[in-house]
Amino acid sequence: MRGIILAGGSGSRLWPLTRAVCKQLLPIHDKPMVYYPLSTLMMAGIQDFLIITSPDALAQFRRLLGDGSGLGIRVGYAVQPSPGGIAQALVIGESFIGGEPVALALGDNVFHGTGLGEQLRAHTSPAGARIFAHQVADPRDYGVVEFDADGRVLSLEEKPARPRSRYAVPGLYFYDGQAPEIARGVRPGSRGEVEITEVNREYLRRGRLAVTVLERGVVWQDAGTVGGISATSEYVRVVEERQGLKIGCPEEVAWRLGHIDDGQLRALAEPLVPSGYGRYLLRLLQDDG
Repeated sequence: MRGIILAGGSGSRLWPLTRAVCKQLLPIHDKPMVYYPLSTLMMAGIQDFLIITSPDALAQFRRLLGDGSGLGIRVGYAVQPSPGGIAQALVIGESFIGGEPVALALGDNVFHGTGLGEQLRAHTSPAGARIFAHQVADPRDYGVVEFDADGRVLSLEEKPARPRSRYAVPGLYFYDGQAPEIARGVRPGSRGEVEITEVNREYLRRGRLAVTVLERGVVWQDAGTVGGISATSEYVRVVEERQGLKIGCPEEVAWRLGHIDDGQLRALAEPLVPSGYGRYLLRLLQDDG
């Protein structure tokens, strides 16, 4: 499975913070926001990545992640010239996808929970589309999925004024190789964007959409607003300080998965020692020894 992280858009919900800085490069506690979806997809077993971002932010992402070789992965880049909707990422990334299964993650969505990697790895060869559902108190700002009494999907709605359920669809989508073709056939909605919900609806119409309800212990945070960034940062801070373990640390994920060895982890850690992030990585080696 290939992995696409959408890190484009104008970030207008965060102005003036994002007037000069790409949203997905803003900090969530002690690391850039994009580290979190990158780590999630790495835990799902993905090693080939495409970062889609705005023209202005391209050089910044290249400086941060390079070609991914330091993490034992491959990272490429593509430009979203202007905000055109989530589904546009499937069209932009069509040559990267190359007819293979693909995971599309939003760069401002953060996931955390025991067993999350195993749960995601179970769905990396979807026979159609595999999306996820997470119960929230107020789903009106999200795509909403409605189930019948037997757990079958009845409907999908985008930001409904009167949601038919409290199950929101997080920004993580698994597709087969037909996703770009389906996305190209979606007409832009009222906002002038190609809505990802319409792609999912088309898979539903074809009888090829599956929905997995994320386990109750899995935390999903939308960091696309000022309040979301603050709440997500506070969640990460509390968990990390309490447990002494980091969330969304791609260096650790790469090392634990065997993409890099002890010496490579040490080389990544040493330049970061002054911030404390590097000391954490070095401690992993000490604890393992």
